[in-house]
Amino acid sequence: MATSPKIAIIGAGLGGLTASIYLARTGARVTVYEKNDHPGGKAGNIHGNGFRFDTGPSLLTLPFVLQDIFTFAGKNIEDYLTIEKLNILCKYFYPDGSILNAYAESGAFAGEIERVSGDTASQVQRYLRYCKTIFDRTADLFLFNDFRQLKNIFRSSSLKTLLKLYQIDPFRTMHRANASFFTDPKIIQLFDRYATYNGSDPYKVPATLNIIQHVEYNLGGFIVREGIYEIPRTLMNIARELGVEFQCNTDITEILYKDKTITAIRSHDKTVEYNAVISNVDAGYTYSYLLEDKKGKDARRYFQQEPSSSALVFYWGIKGTIKQLETHNIFFSKNYTSEFDAIFNRHQCPDDPTIYVYISSRFCEDDAPPGHENWFVMINTPYNSGQDWESETQRLRKIILEKLSSSLRTNIESKIVFERTLTPVSIEKQTGSLYGSLYGISSNSRFAAFLRQPNRSRDYRGLYFCGGSAHPGGGMPLVMLSGKLTAELVTKDLQLTS
Repeated sequence: MATSPKIAIIGAGLGGLTASIYLARTGARVTVYEKNDHPGGKAGNIHGNGFRFDTGPSLLTLPFVLQDIFTFAGKNIEDYLTIEKLNILCKYFYPDGSILNAYAESGAFAGEIERVSGDTASQVQRYLRYCKTIFDRTADLFLFNDFRQLKNIFRSSSLKTLLKLYQIDPFRTMHRANASFFTDPKIIQLFDRYATYNGSDPYKVPATLNIIQHVEYNLGGFIVREGIYEIPRTLMNIARELGVEFQCNTDITEILYKDKTITAIRSHDKTVEYNAVISNVDAGYTYSYLLEDKKGKDARRYFQQEPSSSALVFYWGIKGTIKQLETHNIFFSKNYTSEFDAIFNRHQCPDDPTIYVYISSRFCEDDAPPGHENWFVMINTPYNSGQDWESETQRLRKIILEKLSSSLRTNIESKIVFERTLTPVSIEKQTGSLYGSLYGISSNSRFAAFLRQPNRSRDYRGLYFCGGSAHPGGGMPLVMLSGKLTAELVTKDLQLTS
């Protein structure tokens, strides 16, 4: 009987975990190497003083992608996770004192926009139909499949997309498109915000990215009642049940190859041979440090692109409850143009950043001691290019506290009883994301989606990529899809059977 192929996956993020489950079901021998003592990558968690925080992602969309993983593994997702749809996706606080609740029900959301702005409910409904059209035209080819394979290009749905390219709005920026639907700057700013979901600039990113608004407003945003970290923790346990081996606290230092064919991986002084290697690590990090080769076709293309934005995160244990807040909250800046100019053109942290506050203890009471809340407080920053992050962290902490205290009319600093911080430098150190970029490359060019790292290397036989820096992109559902698509490629190339 032939021996099953050996496959190594570097990184136990959501993409790597997904790939391991799909491959294990084919009978492949899969080993996942993780530098930390826990899975999840950016979707990790931290504990302290009775508080628990999700370290990164905070909103689940396209939950059927996760459902499909459990189904493929022969499991019922309901036995592991409690997924619930949010009634209010986000609460928006504007500098002029106005507040807008982004209701999950589209009619209520449209009515809320009409209530607080000069735009009408019918404009909102028309806009959401436009976003749905982009999704309908692009999702099958660019999200759920690998558009680089000819068989996918010649599907009837793909040909319709190519013949009606104007319907996916690739020639305008997100901001320009949004400004064509709305007149109130507050509403334009709300929808421009979605460029940050993949670390990009709404004044540069193509309007095709307005697909994100359809995913959130028409399809819904969800919470995992046990916390986001329960997703990677559960996937790791299921993978183990399927025979996947995990080597945690193991830092892979090199991917070995001969004649452009992958042969093995090395962890310090230990070398192990494999038939295929999947990198769930940032593509830039993989080329720079694991292959030490930036001359290949894919590597050259990748490094020509602008890195995505990074983030500064404060994990604050708060005494008391701030009743004005929802689970997800945004405090907008006064000048969005200036904010993104600072991040992407001047590579500086903005003086007036937009602030995101996520409080998982609103639905998972165990995430904070009684009478307390756990605040995940994040702002977008440029990627790390040598800024003084120690001084910037202190400067921005003061700005954030002043802004939140003013908006909420309470002294937030006096309520902090626990604090930890995540900077672009620590993001790079902990997750292997080059420059601390959260999504690899940004989408700040018309063709960026086509220049993202392919799931199958075109330079090295037997090397594959999944995760936020690879096709189809960042965000939990896309990262899990990248793991699935990569596993399908490996299954085909190694002639495995599921």
